[in-house]
Order: sequence, then C-alpha cells, then structure tokens
Amino acid sequence: MKITAIKPYPAWVGHRNQLIVKVETDEGVYGWGESGLSGREKAVVGAIEHYREFLIGKDAFNIGAIWQEMYRSQYFEGGRVLQAAISAIDIALHDIKGKALGVPVYELLGGKQRDRIPTFASTSAPPGEQMLEQAKDLMARGWNAIRFFPAGDTDGIFDPRQSIADTAKWMVRARETLGDAAILGIDYHHRLSIAEAASFCQKMPSGTLDFLEEPIRDETPEAYESLRTLTDVPFAIGEEFASKWQFLPYIERGIHQFNRIDVCNVGGLTESMKVAGWSEAHYVDMMPHNPLGPICTAATLHFSAAVANFAWLETRASPAENYMGAFDSELFPVQPRLDGATYPVPTGIGLGIEVDEAAVQRQSFKFWEAPHWKRPDGSVTNW
Repeated sequence: MKITAIKPYPAWVGHRNQLIVKVETDEGVYGWGESGLSGREKAVVGAIEHYREFLIGKDAFNIGAIWQEMYRSQYFEGGRVLQAAISAIDIALHDIKGKALGVPVYELLGGKQRDRIPTFASTSAPPGEQMLEQAKDLMARGWNAIRFFPAGDTDGIFDPRQSIADTAKWMVRARETLGDAAILGIDYHHRLSIAEAASFCQKMPSGTLDFLEEPIRDETPEAYESLRTLTDVPFAIGEEFASKWQFLPYIERGIHQFNRIDVCNVGGLTESMKVAGWSEAHYVDMMPHNPLGPICTAATLHFSAAVANFAWLETRASPAENYMGAFDSELFPVQPRLDGATYPVPTGIGLGIEVDEAAVQRQSFKFWEAPHWKRPDGSVTNW
C-alpha cells in the first residue's frame, strides 16, 4: 500500500485554526492526522510539503521506518515545527493501517487496557464564586478531577504577584467547598518564575492541590528541580515537549509526576508510546494534553486506552467550557463524544473518525495570534 498524496488543510474551525492532514494511498485507503502547533500552522504546512516530496511512493504500513526517516534524514532534526508535522503524518498512517487491517488503532498499540477513558474537566470562570459553582456542577455530573485557571490579565497586563495572591485564596476555598475526595489542579500556563511559583504553593496548606500544571517554562530542567525542593505539590508537565529527549531529564530525575504529553506535538503515536513505556518504568502517569480538534481527541483516546500508566485525559467539551462545541457534525460527522465524565473507547476501525473534506476545504485559514501579554513594568511576559 503506497502513499500517493499528503494534503495539509489549515482551516478556521470555531475560534482558531486547526491543521488537519490527509494521507492517501494507491488502494483507496486514507487516514487523517492533526498537528498541534497552534498559531504557527503555516510553518507546519511548509514542513509537511517538504516531507511529502520523499514520502510519496513509500509503503504506508512502515510507520516506524517512516518516522525515523522523517526525523533523521536532515541535518537539523527535531524541533516543534518538524515534530508537529511528523505527528500529523504519523497519526494519519496509524489511521490508514487500522482501516486496512479492519481494527481500531489501539490494537496496533498493544490492545486496549480499559473500556472507558476518565477525563478531567476545567472551569472557565476566573477565581471566584462562579468558579466554585462551575466546579460543584461538574462534580454533580460525574467529574472527580477538576482543573482551574488562575487570575489572569487586565487589558493585556499580567501581574504575577497579584495573580498568585488572588488565586491562592480561592484554591483554598475550592478545597474547603469540594472536599478531600475531589482531585484539584491548576494550570499556570508557564507564567511564573521559580520564586513566584514557590510563593504560590506556600500560600496554601499542604494538600490543597493535587497537581500544578506548567507553572514555569520547561527549557531548563534544573529550574524545575529547584522548584521541586520548594513545594510538595505534584507537577504536571510536558505539553510543550516535542520529543522523548525533552522528556528524558524530567523522567530520569524524578522531577514530575504527570506527563502532559501531546500526541499532535511530540511525534505522533509512535513517539507517545515510547514516552509512555519509559514513564511507566519511573512511575510517572500519563495525563495527555488535548485542547485541539476531534482528530487529536480520537488519536489520544486510542493512546489512552493502550497504556497502563494512565491518569486522566483533558477534555475541553464539558458543560463548564464547551470549548470544543464548534467542532460540529458538518466538518466531523463521526467524532468522539463524551458520555458523562468519560469517553468510551472508540470501536470503529482506524481512528474511528470521519471528516467532510469538502466542508474543511470551505473553511478558509485566518491568521491568529495568542495574546501578547506584558507585566506592569512594560516588559514582555508569557501568555
């Protein structure tokens, strides 16, 4: 079964672009993949077009060899742009192979280890009473793992010290309101320094949070090691990682407890399974990042079904957010749907998703930028 075409579609869906990729074969079987590098889709399209030049004619079943050739057959290997391109192609090849063999993708990954995929849901309101009401509603609907977001910007100005002061007191209130059985975390979206993150944790009693997600940037593992000595809150890290090598120091040094792996950025299902096995050996649980579209959700569900060391899958489709509600049936007539607080493991062949290609082609690309925040002194800071 030879690859005959690779078609990237950067398309505006909902409130931002998705980059979905179709890989076609000479036997009429095709697969869908998705790239996770939001906001830089044009760069990933360019990388996919480069890969297309030597992938046409390759055996679509040789997924591992194709992965290695995409990664190694260039001097400047790796990086987030290239890995996002590799991820989309790799996921599509798994979809093709599953369809050709008549099995779900998880069967290619060793078979399923669970029938349902537990999720964590996020509140959308800023710290305050509405946030607590959303959390109580989510728990009533079956979610026992809930993620919060911190106090953010005012007209593009983010004051980290004010944010941690405002947020910490509401995290304490959340624990008091929701009880000890609730699993509570917060995503600081790498907006803090070591000192700021430590101060945030130290403003709350031990046991307030079950995980702290991405408090600082990931480029320097030693920075996270320093923060590790200043707090006992478990860390959830990894959505920015674009290879198993980026995970290496965090796993080997025992820095974090949850891997926020993104199958659409790390190198697809091929690379994700390697990270999962490595993590299992070090008792690090998988907590996949999943803020993209239905193709990413489907691929991540198969991954989540197949790994032993699994905690929760992120969902942005809860009643508190409905962040993914725009991914309607016109574009994706068959897609994963929540059943309460869990996703059933897909039963269809391949990824178990269908895409209306003509409808996607009608969705024009729009340039979109993440917010560009500054601190009160006028300096640039992380969004």
